[in-house]
Amino acid sequence: MIKILFVCHGNICRSVMAEYIFKDMVKKKGREDLFEVSSAAATHEETGNDIYPPAKRTLQKHGIPFGAHHAHRITVAEEERYDLIIGMDEENRYSLQRLFPRSRKISLLLDYTAHPRDVADPWYTRDFEKTYRDLEQGCRALLEHITKET
Repeated sequence: MIKILFVCHGNICRSVMAEYIFKDMVKKKGREDLFEVSSAAATHEETGNDIYPPAKRTLQKHGIPFGAHHAHRITVAEEERYDLIIGMDEENRYSLQRLFPRSRKISLLLDYTAHPRDVADPWYTRDFEKTYRDLEQGCRALLEHITKET
């Protein structure tokens, strides 16, 4: 089983959207038994909060099912438990490397694509559709990368 933890700044937009997009892709491919997927934040700022409403609406628009969510900051136990810790931007990578300086599990989602870059934070851009497209592209590339190895 491959354990993946998606991480963004507050765990109310990008990381939780990536979690549910990836889970949906895996389910549609009949590969649910291969993965454990969750999400977390790099900060405490949004601890306890649900998915941000515009992020929920974007997932709903694209037919991506999601469940109850309570944002939380990544823990030491999660860093130890998960095989891949995937941030959304360079700020996330920096925060994760400061929290876990010895970790070799940290990468960025769009590093798995042909055009590595940050996933823009829709909290600031307000463009949830662009973020969705980036997340879908990154999740698809990640899934292809992993399934080539298994």
